[in-house]
Amino acid sequence: MISVATWNINSVRLRLPQVERVLREQAPDVLCLQEIKCQEAQFPAKALADLGYVHQAVHGQKGYHGVATVSRLPMRELHRHDWQDNGEARHVAVELEQSGIVIDNVYIPAGGDIPDREANLKFGQKLDFLERMTRWADALDRPTLLVGDFNVAPLECDVYDHKALLKVVSHTPIEVEALGRLTDAHGWVDLGRTFIPAPERNYSWWSYRSYWREKDQGRRLDHMWASPDLAPQARSHRFVEETRRWDQPSDHVPLVTEFDL
Repeated sequence: MISVATWNINSVRLRLPQVERVLREQAPDVLCLQEIKCQEAQFPAKALADLGYVHQAVHGQKGYHGVATVSRLPMRELHRHDWQDNGEARHVAVELEQSGIVIDNVYIPAGGDIPDREANLKFGQKLDFLERMTRWADALDRPTLLVGDFNVAPLECDVYDHKALLKVVSHTPIEVEALGRLTDAHGWVDLGRTFIPAPERNYSWWSYRSYWREKDQGRRLDHMWASPDLAPQARSHRFVEETRRWDQPSDHVPLVTEFDL
Protein backbone atom coordinates (compact mmCIF):
# COMPACT_ATOMS: atom_id res chain seq x y z
CA MET A 1 0.00 0.00 0.00
CA ILE A 2 1.23 3.47 -0.91
CA SER A 3 -0.33 6.68 0.39
CA VAL A 4 -0.07 10.08 -1.29
CA ALA A 5 -1.07 13.39 0.30
CA THR A 6 -1.55 16.84 -1.21
CA TRP A 7 -1.73 20.13 0.71
CA ASN A 8 -1.64 23.82 -0.14
CA ILE A 9 0.46 24.82 2.86
CA ASN A 10 0.47 28.62 2.25
CA SER A 11 4.16 29.02 3.27
CA VAL A 12 6.09 25.90 4.19
CA ARG A 13 8.57 27.78 6.37
CA LEU A 14 5.87 29.52 8.38
CA ARG A 15 3.97 26.26 8.89
CA LEU A 16 6.82 23.75 9.07
CA PRO A 17 5.68 22.45 12.50
CA GLN A 18 2.28 21.70 10.99
CA VAL A 19 3.85 19.87 8.04
CA GLU A 20 5.94 17.82 10.47
CA ARG A 21 2.84 17.03 12.53
CA VAL A 22 0.90 15.85 9.48
CA LEU A 23 3.80 13.67 8.40
CA ARG A 24 3.97 12.09 11.85
CA GLU A 25 0.23 11.64 12.33
CA GLN A 26 -0.93 10.80 8.79
CA ALA A 27 2.34 9.15 7.65
CA PRO A 28 1.86 9.46 3.89
CA ASP A 29 4.58 7.93 1.75
CA VAL A 30 4.50 10.99 -0.51
CA LEU A 31 3.49 14.56 0.29
CA CYS A 32 2.81 17.11 -2.46
CA LEU A 33 2.86 20.72 -1.27
CA GLN A 34 1.64 23.82 -3.07
CA GLU A 35 2.22 27.51 -2.37
CA ILE A 36 5.48 26.84 -0.53
CA LYS A 37 6.42 30.53 -1.00
CA CYS A 38 10.18 30.05 -0.97
CA GLN A 39 13.12 29.42 -3.22
CA GLU A 40 14.64 25.96 -3.36
CA ALA A 41 17.61 26.91 -1.17
CA GLN A 42 15.19 28.09 1.54
CA PHE A 43 13.10 24.91 1.56
CA PRO A 44 13.30 23.05 4.90
CA ALA A 45 14.87 20.01 3.25
CA LYS A 46 16.79 18.76 6.28
CA ALA A 47 13.82 18.96 8.66
CA LEU A 48 11.72 16.82 6.34
CA ALA A 49 14.58 14.44 5.56
CA ASP A 50 15.00 13.93 9.31
CA LEU A 51 11.45 12.56 9.33
CA GLY A 52 12.33 10.10 6.57
CA TYR A 53 11.31 12.16 3.54
CA VAL A 54 14.76 12.12 2.00
CA HIS A 55 13.64 12.16 -1.64
CA GLN A 56 12.64 15.69 -2.63
CA ALA A 57 11.69 17.62 -5.76
CA VAL A 58 11.34 21.35 -5.12
CA HIS A 59 10.28 23.95 -7.67
CA GLY A 60 10.41 27.17 -5.71
CA GLN A 61 10.00 30.87 -6.26
CA LYS A 62 10.78 33.86 -4.10
CA GLY A 63 7.81 34.83 -1.99
CA TYR A 64 5.07 33.37 -4.18
CA HIS A 65 3.66 30.14 -5.55
CA GLY A 66 6.06 27.18 -5.58
CA VAL A 67 5.46 23.43 -5.33
CA ALA A 68 7.38 20.59 -3.71
CA THR A 69 7.02 16.82 -3.55
CA VAL A 70 8.75 14.88 -0.77
CA SER A 71 8.80 11.12 -0.39
CA ARG A 72 9.96 8.25 1.77
CA LEU A 73 10.09 6.15 -1.39
CA PRO A 74 12.75 6.50 -4.08
CA MET A 75 11.64 8.82 -6.85
CA ARG A 76 13.08 10.92 -9.62
CA GLU A 77 12.00 14.29 -10.92
CA LEU A 78 10.64 14.16 -14.47
CA HIS A 79 9.78 17.69 -15.51
CA ARG A 80 8.47 21.13 -14.64
CA HIS A 81 5.83 22.49 -16.99
CA ASP A 82 5.27 26.23 -17.30
CA TRP A 83 1.55 26.12 -17.96
CA GLN A 84 1.36 29.71 -16.75
CA ASP A 85 3.72 30.64 -19.63
CA ASN A 86 5.49 33.29 -17.56
CA GLY A 87 8.05 31.37 -15.50
CA GLU A 88 6.00 30.98 -12.33
CA ALA A 89 6.77 27.87 -10.27
CA ARG A 90 3.47 25.98 -10.36
CA HIS A 91 4.27 22.38 -11.32
CA VAL A 92 6.65 19.52 -10.67
CA ALA A 93 6.32 15.89 -11.76
CA VAL A 94 8.03 12.87 -10.23
CA GLU A 95 8.11 9.15 -10.92
CA LEU A 96 8.02 6.66 -8.06
CA GLU A 97 10.81 4.30 -9.01
CA GLN A 98 9.38 1.06 -7.65
CA SER A 99 5.84 1.38 -9.02
CA GLY A 100 6.51 3.59 -12.05
CA ILE A 101 3.60 5.84 -11.09
CA VAL A 102 3.93 9.47 -12.16
CA ILE A 103 2.71 12.14 -9.74
CA ASP A 104 2.04 15.59 -11.17
CA ASN A 105 1.86 18.25 -8.46
CA VAL A 106 0.18 21.46 -9.66
CA TYR A 107 -0.89 24.82 -8.30
CA ILE A 108 -3.43 26.31 -10.72
CA PRO A 109 -3.74 30.12 -10.50
CA ALA A 110 -6.56 31.52 -8.39
CA GLY A 111 -7.65 33.86 -11.18
CA GLY A 112 -8.23 37.16 -9.41
CA ASP A 113 -11.62 38.53 -8.39
CA ILE A 114 -13.43 39.36 -11.65
CA PRO A 115 -14.57 36.43 -13.83
CA ASP A 116 -13.95 38.27 -17.10
CA ARG A 117 -10.95 37.74 -19.33
CA GLU A 118 -11.13 41.28 -20.75
CA ALA A 119 -11.41 43.01 -17.39
CA ASN A 120 -9.06 40.74 -15.45
CA LEU A 121 -5.76 39.51 -16.86
CA LYS A 122 -5.41 36.92 -14.10
CA PHE A 123 -8.69 35.24 -15.02
CA GLY A 124 -7.57 34.88 -18.63
CA GLN A 125 -4.26 33.43 -17.47
CA LYS A 126 -6.12 30.85 -15.40
CA LEU A 127 -8.22 29.75 -18.37
CA ASP A 128 -5.14 29.57 -20.59
CA PHE A 129 -3.33 27.54 -17.91
CA LEU A 130 -6.17 25.01 -17.94
CA GLU A 131 -6.12 24.89 -21.74
CA ARG A 132 -2.37 24.13 -21.77
CA MET A 133 -2.93 21.41 -19.17
CA THR A 134 -5.70 19.96 -21.32
CA ARG A 135 -3.40 19.63 -24.33
CA TRP A 136 -0.80 17.99 -22.08
CA ALA A 137 -3.33 15.53 -20.63
CA ASP A 138 -4.53 14.55 -24.08
CA ALA A 139 -1.09 13.07 -24.84
CA LEU A 140 -0.53 11.17 -21.58
CA ASP A 141 0.20 7.46 -21.93
CA ARG A 142 1.31 6.45 -18.42
CA PRO A 143 -0.43 5.76 -15.10
CA THR A 144 -0.55 9.24 -13.60
CA LEU A 145 -1.83 10.88 -10.44
CA LEU A 146 -2.66 14.58 -10.82
CA VAL A 147 -2.92 16.38 -7.49
CA GLY A 148 -2.93 19.87 -6.09
CA ASP A 149 -4.80 23.09 -5.59
CA PHE A 150 -6.90 23.42 -8.74
CA ASN A 151 -8.67 26.57 -7.51
CA VAL A 152 -11.92 25.32 -9.06
CA ALA A 153 -14.87 23.79 -7.22
CA PRO A 154 -16.63 22.01 -10.10
CA LEU A 155 -19.85 20.56 -8.62
CA GLU A 156 -22.81 22.38 -7.15
CA CYS A 157 -22.22 20.54 -3.87
CA ASP A 158 -18.53 21.51 -3.87
CA VAL A 159 -19.41 24.93 -2.45
CA TYR A 160 -21.52 26.07 0.47
CA ASP A 161 -23.95 28.04 -1.73
CA HIS A 162 -24.04 27.22 -5.43
CA LYS A 163 -26.32 30.06 -6.53
CA ALA A 164 -24.46 32.68 -4.50
CA LEU A 165 -21.10 31.66 -5.98
CA LEU A 166 -22.01 31.28 -9.67
CA LYS A 167 -20.37 34.63 -10.39
CA VAL A 168 -17.50 34.17 -7.94
CA VAL A 169 -14.12 33.08 -9.32
CA SER A 170 -13.50 29.36 -8.57
CA HIS A 171 -17.11 28.28 -9.27
CA THR A 172 -18.13 30.14 -12.44
CA PRO A 173 -19.53 28.10 -15.34
CA ILE A 174 -16.62 29.04 -17.61
CA GLU A 175 -14.08 27.67 -15.11
CA VAL A 176 -16.12 24.53 -14.52
CA GLU A 177 -16.34 23.96 -18.27
CA ALA A 178 -12.59 24.44 -18.67
CA LEU A 179 -11.90 21.96 -15.89
CA GLY A 180 -14.34 19.56 -17.51
CA ARG A 181 -12.36 19.67 -20.74
CA LEU A 182 -9.23 18.81 -18.76
CA THR A 183 -11.06 15.87 -17.18
CA ASP A 184 -12.23 14.58 -20.55
CA ALA A 185 -8.81 14.94 -22.19
CA HIS A 186 -7.47 11.97 -20.22
CA GLY A 187 -10.57 10.41 -18.68
CA TRP A 188 -9.37 11.43 -15.22
CA VAL A 189 -11.13 9.86 -12.24
CA ASP A 190 -11.93 12.34 -9.45
CA LEU A 191 -10.94 10.32 -6.37
CA GLY A 192 -12.49 12.83 -4.00
CA ARG A 193 -15.94 12.15 -5.42
CA THR A 194 -15.27 8.45 -5.97
CA PHE A 195 -14.84 7.87 -2.25
CA ILE A 196 -16.98 10.74 -0.94
CA PRO A 197 -19.83 10.76 -3.48
CA ALA A 198 -21.81 13.88 -4.27
CA PRO A 199 -23.61 15.52 -2.60
CA GLU A 200 -21.68 14.60 0.56
CA ARG A 201 -19.76 17.47 2.16
CA ASN A 202 -16.15 17.40 0.97
CA TYR A 203 -14.65 20.88 1.42
CA SER A 204 -10.90 21.52 1.41
CA TRP A 205 -10.71 25.32 1.75
CA TRP A 206 -12.26 27.99 3.94
CA SER A 207 -11.49 31.68 3.64
CA TYR A 208 -9.65 33.43 6.44
CA ARG A 209 -12.28 36.14 6.12
CA SER A 210 -15.09 34.15 7.73
CA TYR A 211 -15.31 32.21 10.96
CA TRP A 212 -15.21 28.88 9.21
CA ARG A 213 -16.40 26.55 11.99
CA GLU A 214 -19.52 28.60 12.61
CA LYS A 215 -20.53 29.31 9.02
CA ASP A 216 -18.79 26.38 7.26
CA GLN A 217 -18.46 28.44 4.08
CA GLY A 218 -16.17 25.95 2.39
CA ARG A 219 -15.22 25.05 -1.17
CA ARG A 220 -13.60 21.93 -2.67
CA LEU A 221 -10.64 23.52 -4.43
CA ASP A 222 -8.07 20.74 -3.88
CA HIS A 223 -8.20 17.56 -5.89
CA MET A 224 -6.62 14.18 -6.53
CA TRP A 225 -7.30 12.73 -9.97
CA ALA A 226 -6.11 9.37 -11.25
CA SER A 227 -5.59 8.03 -14.75
CA PRO A 228 -8.20 5.44 -15.74
CA ASP A 229 -5.58 2.68 -15.41
CA LEU A 230 -4.51 3.84 -11.92
CA ALA A 231 -7.89 4.70 -10.39
CA PRO A 232 -8.97 1.07 -9.73
CA GLN A 233 -5.99 0.67 -7.43
CA ALA A 234 -7.13 3.47 -5.11
CA ARG A 235 -8.38 2.00 -1.83
CA SER A 236 -9.28 5.03 0.32
CA HIS A 237 -9.42 8.81 0.30
CA ARG A 238 -9.85 11.30 3.10
CA PHE A 239 -9.53 15.00 3.90
CA VAL A 240 -7.80 15.93 7.15
CA GLU A 241 -10.01 18.76 8.35
CA GLU A 242 -8.50 18.96 11.82
CA THR A 243 -5.52 20.96 10.50
CA ARG A 244 -7.84 23.92 9.85
CA ARG A 245 -8.42 24.12 13.62
CA TRP A 246 -4.72 24.45 14.45
CA ASP A 247 -3.14 27.77 15.40
CA GLN A 248 -2.34 29.95 12.37
CA PRO A 249 -3.43 27.25 9.91
CA SER A 250 -3.29 27.11 6.16
CA ASP A 251 -6.65 27.97 4.64
CA HIS A 252 -6.50 24.55 2.91
CA VAL A 253 -6.51 21.07 4.45
CA PRO A 254 -4.59 17.98 3.31
CA LEU A 255 -6.10 15.20 1.18
CA VAL A 256 -4.75 11.65 1.43
CA THR A 257 -5.33 8.72 -0.92
CA GLU A 258 -4.10 5.15 -0.45
CA PHE A 259 -3.29 2.89 -3.40
CA ASP A 260 -2.79 -0.85 -3.56
CA LEU A 261 0.42 -0.86 -5.59
